[in-house]
Amino acid sequence: MSLDLLIKNATLPDGRKGQDIACAGGRITAIEPGITAEAERIINAEGKLVSPPFVDSHFHMDATLSLGLPRMNVSGTLLEGIALWGELKPLLTVDAVVERALKYCDLAVSQGLLAIRTHVDVCDDKLTGVEALLDVREKVKDYIDLQLVAFPQDGLYRSATAEKNLLRALDMGVDVVGGIPHFERTMEDGARSVRRLCEIAAERGLRLDLHCDESDDPLSRHIETLAYETQRLGLQGRTAGSHLTSMHSMDNYYVSKLLPLIAEAGVHAIANPLINITLQGRHDTYPKRRGQTRVPEMKAYGINVSFGHDCVMDPWYSQGSGDMLEVASMGFHVAQMTSRADIRYAFDCVTSHPARAMGLEGYGLEKGCKADMVLLQAADTIEAIRLKATRLAVIKGGRVISETAPRIARLSLPGRPAEVDPASYAPVEAN
Repeated sequence: MSLDLLIKNATLPDGRKGQDIACAGGRITAIEPGITAEAERIINAEGKLVSPPFVDSHFHMDATLSLGLPRMNVSGTLLEGIALWGELKPLLTVDAVVERALKYCDLAVSQGLLAIRTHVDVCDDKLTGVEALLDVREKVKDYIDLQLVAFPQDGLYRSATAEKNLLRALDMGVDVVGGIPHFERTMEDGARSVRRLCEIAAERGLRLDLHCDESDDPLSRHIETLAYETQRLGLQGRTAGSHLTSMHSMDNYYVSKLLPLIAEAGVHAIANPLINITLQGRHDTYPKRRGQTRVPEMKAYGINVSFGHDCVMDPWYSQGSGDMLEVASMGFHVAQMTSRADIRYAFDCVTSHPARAMGLEGYGLEKGCKADMVLLQAADTIEAIRLKATRLAVIKGGRVISETAPRIARLSLPGRPAEVDPASYAPVEAN
């Protein structure tokens, strides 16, 4: 049998070495050592890591690459970012949003990021962002799985037309129900919005992803309501709570009640390390809170945790490059999860965990899965994060869609080697 692609001598994220990966018809047909077959293209991985593609389960593509429009976020705070986005929204055009989003998608592909869940603001009666990103989703469907969330940025009840616009967006083909309960005028309105949004998701058979308790307030309780409503309406496995930063301020007794509720309801948790560590704790002097939700404790309870990029060069965050390894690195640093097992877990938080949260079909490195993968200039997942490893090849459907030359430094030092390969500095026991 002739193959579309054969990758030889790969290391897999689970530690298996010397594996060959055969691809035909857009799917993985075999993973085992010593495959001999003709193939349209053969890649020798030379023992380097082959991973499923990176997945970003929390992003804002309608705002990406808009840094400086119409002005800069001078304070760098969350609230000024929200106010600035309110200034920018009336100036948006469909063409401009499409252009920026497609430019970001090009960057994402080069980084091996082939699945993105993006929130799109529906508190604009023209639904400019929705129209634009529906167009982008169609344009990139052959190489990026783009999942859209109807997001009432100004609050479902705080904004007069938000609910009507959210329903319109879903009718237009947006995939997921979104919300922001902590931004409603009162805690009661926030809880009411959670209930209503869960009911909409249940009625329409959709997934649900709420910006939930993105606050330093230890008394914010919307994740508790979300877990309850998920159970009540049978949404287990289809619901995600994003940010959950109030949990860094809650007392341990209450969290000991909350974590089992989240686990029991099968609610996915999505932390956004780069943004959470930047925007939270702004009212603190010292001691200063870190801002990220309780990832190690969630891991212990078996809650599915993902790390999202959230923002790249927009009103809330002036940095970012679409590199999910940078996100994973910040995630384990902030959580102080520095054991070897925990760093491997951080890699899962930008690959298999968000794929599960998004319900991606055929994701993974097993026979029968989609032939989507990334060849990295690293010996294993730990080294990939440490080096922010070069994506030597990005593969979609068994076809190479992006390639980057290995990162090798050329030296001119008397008595020293002529080259330095960052990937050659692995520990003796990489695993």
